[in-house]
Amino acid sequence: MGRIETVFTRLRRTGKKALIPFLMAGDPDLEQTAALLLELEKRGADLIELGVPFSDPIADGPIIQRAAQRALGRGTSLTTVLDLVSQLRSKTGVPLILLTYYNPVFRYGEERFVQDALQAGVDGVIIPDLPPEEGRSLLQRTAETDLDLVCLLAPTSPPERIALIARVSQGFIYYVSRTGITGIRERLAEDLRTMLTRIRAVTDKPVAVGFGISNPAQAQVVASFADGVIVGSALIKVIEEHLGDFPATLQKLGTSVAALRQAIDTVG
Repeated sequence: MGRIETVFTRLRRTGKKALIPFLMAGDPDLEQTAALLLELEKRGADLIELGVPFSDPIADGPIIQRAAQRALGRGTSLTTVLDLVSQLRSKTGVPLILLTYYNPVFRYGEERFVQDALQAGVDGVIIPDLPPEEGRSLLQRTAETDLDLVCLLAPTSPPERIALIARVSQGFIYYVSRTGITGIRERLAEDLRTMLTRIRAVTDKPVAVGFGISNPAQAQVVASFADGVIVGSALIKVIEEHLGDFPATLQKLGTSVAALRQAIDTVG
């Protein structure tokens, strides 16, 4: 049993829901990313998504796009992100999930990527532009390992696609709550609970919801019917607003995650 499955099993046993914050590796720089990640764990993160910056992030909104550009400008790459995870593994046991696009993995080489990710201590990978039909080889490479390839569902997913993703997704299912790109939203999607009900009808795998969850009140609502809450743009915005003042970044980001944790834990 890998770290992702272990965490979700423990949370289900205790009636808790997973808080899954997102950081862009290399923003503001890799050293500060490491410090921020450890602070997120301290403030209650159960799993952490670590973005691999890419020049054409088609699923990401402007806030995360700008973070990726800042990270790329500092020379952050898939190789340096794997090195970062390797360095962090002696300091944290929290499951770390890379969010990357397929091009960096393709250029790196699938077999080499799986081997090096496992050696570094990566627990999962999310690739928004790799549908399972085109990701069969990577799914096969990860199937017998502790590296989970997490697949995505969306509001537009028909029943047959829900069944497919429910069958092949590893670790958990990532439900994209809105069509379009990531970003801060004032309201949650109206069909969110309905879609989660449809997914749960065909699988008992954990389902985590992301895209557009921007504040503790929204996180609390999502936690009432999902297994995990993913928050990205709202946290990256905090980093962006305090660039050049790392103590403030650390404090403000920690406070934001603690507030999300508190809201989620009121659900029982």
